[in-house]
Amino acid sequence: MAGFSIRHVSKVYGGAVPTVALEDIDLTIHDGEFLCILGPSGCGKSTLLEMLAGLQLPTSGEIVYGDKILQGPDRRLGVVFQDPSLYPWRTVFENVELGLEIRGVKKADRKNTVQKYLTMVGLDGFEHKYPHQLSGGMKQRAGLARALANRPDVLLMDEPFGAVDHLTRLQLQNDLLNIWEAEKKTVVFVTHDVNEAVFLGDRVVLLSPRPGKLKQIFNISHQRPRERGDAGLLKIQNDIYAAIYENKKQAEPEYHL
Repeated sequence: MAGFSIRHVSKVYGGAVPTVALEDIDLTIHDGEFLCILGPSGCGKSTLLEMLAGLQLPTSGEIVYGDKILQGPDRRLGVVFQDPSLYPWRTVFENVELGLEIRGVKKADRKNTVQKYLTMVGLDGFEHKYPHQLSGGMKQRAGLARALANRPDVLLMDEPFGAVDHLTRLQLQNDLLNIWEAEKKTVVFVTHDVNEAVFLGDRVVLLSPRPGKLKQIFNISHQRPRERGDAGLLKIQNDIYAAIYENKKQAEPEYHL
């Protein structure tokens, strides 16, 4: 297992008027860390996650994973998006085993691995259901199981709980932390929810409005399991809101009457 070193990374999308999505991001992500990336809509946090997954390349700078520059997708990196994109004609079991099937893993080994992770994400008994028979939260669990079944060292998660109801979201957060502690993986979790970031993360990286720059890093040293109403966590949330408000004030034009 290894961490990431993000070295002066910028991303510019071309066109008649080029868009600078990210500018000079310099960050180390430690092996086994749970890192949350937080920022306003359009700040480039999903772009950064896709570069960590090797799905996009930086315009300038470099991302090093372990001891090699990342230049494309890597089996050690698992990705979970907000839309789990399950194939409707495949059962839950068949969706989760897809990556193993593509890699040519033997059927018996696939069965054991898939069942292990279905149990881990709480989908025991739903192996033969189809996606349309699942709730939103259950679809997200299936997507997480599919990523875990490939046994990546890193889980890269792009607002995975954004489309589910509040109570389901809280339960999924707890389940994810249990999985992280059991599997000892590095997790990079993109969110726009301050409460979620502080509850989950070892550190919270706050990006500025576009072009996304590294505005501030908040260390969350509180022991686990955490209480959602903990005064120390609420203090950090307030500090993050203050930094976001400062960002907003700086981004707004001044009007003089």
